[in-house]
Amino acid sequence: MKSRSAIKTDLFADEHHRKKIDALGDPLADIESHIDFASLAAEVDEVAPRPVSAQGGRPPYPTETMVRILVLKRLYNLSDEQMEYQLLDRMSYKRFCGLANATHVPDRTTVWTFENRIGEAGAKALFDGVSEQLLRKGFIARGGQIIDATLVPAPKQHNSRGEKALIEHGAMPADWKPAKRRQKDLDATWTKKHGTSHFGYKLSINVDKKYKIIRRIETDTASTHDSQHFDDVFDAGNTSRDVYADRGYPSEAREAWLKENGFRNQIQRKGKRNKPLTECQQRRNQRIAKTRARVEHVFAAIEQMGGKLLRTIGQARANFAMTMMAACYNLKRLVYFRKAGIEAF
Repeated sequence: MKSRSAIKTDLFADEHHRKKIDALGDPLADIESHIDFASLAAEVDEVAPRPVSAQGGRPPYPTETMVRILVLKRLYNLSDEQMEYQLLDRMSYKRFCGLANATHVPDRTTVWTFENRIGEAGAKALFDGVSEQLLRKGFIARGGQIIDATLVPAPKQHNSRGEKALIEHGAMPADWKPAKRRQKDLDATWTKKHGTSHFGYKLSINVDKKYKIIRRIETDTASTHDSQHFDDVFDAGNTSRDVYADRGYPSEAREAWLKENGFRNQIQRKGKRNKPLTECQQRRNQRIAKTRARVEHVFAAIEQMGGKLLRTIGQARANFAMTMMAACYNLKRLVYFRKAGIEAF
């Protein structure tokens, strides 16, 4: 007697699977319905126009398709190789990128070339484009601003003391072959935090208290002190005059500037040697910490997008990746607001 099986074959199985995915809830479909990718593609084309070959040949993939691929790559922290594989393997990815019926999909080299062509300017255009869509929906900066920074790790470099000395002086060991040089990140730096050494870069952000949207960003190497980015990410457009930051940011000059310009100083105090904080100052720090902690939710959300570890070499590409982190976080935030029916006020 022939054994029975639950496996049934059907020429239209793919269509059944698509309907099942829609019924279960495809998160990419939510992004598709709430984000204007055509507008984002136009922003990228403005700062990095598509190349036109006078000799003909295969035309490039549409910018909108490539922008969608970059968003997927950042949301799930995929390498170029994995991005190519997932585009071939995943039905939802192909549908999201408009490649469901395409004979060919962008390969790893195409993704890498597009990233390098648009560069930091293209990533900033995407960040600004998402910010503009948030503003059009009424999600302006409200409730005060929170400034903080996070370390973004890069692959650790194992160099000898002699090699480190040469690198610090802007030189490069003569015995390094070209292939090895391309794999050495000479821009990332070391720093210590809570007694632990970290190697990589730093992302400073300004988040508004009301919506936890990243309003401004600044990128740098890990050894740069957090406070040096305060002025670069300060947002004078927030509807509230409250400015929140942790104990790494206070200074007499900064406090005087905030007071002179009508801002309320909500920066935590820091004790000094032989001059600990008073009980009143400690209570003030605790009160501020309850609000300032909202920025940690942002960093945690970025961490959940496959982690913050960079897969790139050099500061230019690191800046691109960190800007994309911020852009994709804001994109997810906008989708959440629209899906949950949250209206700006």
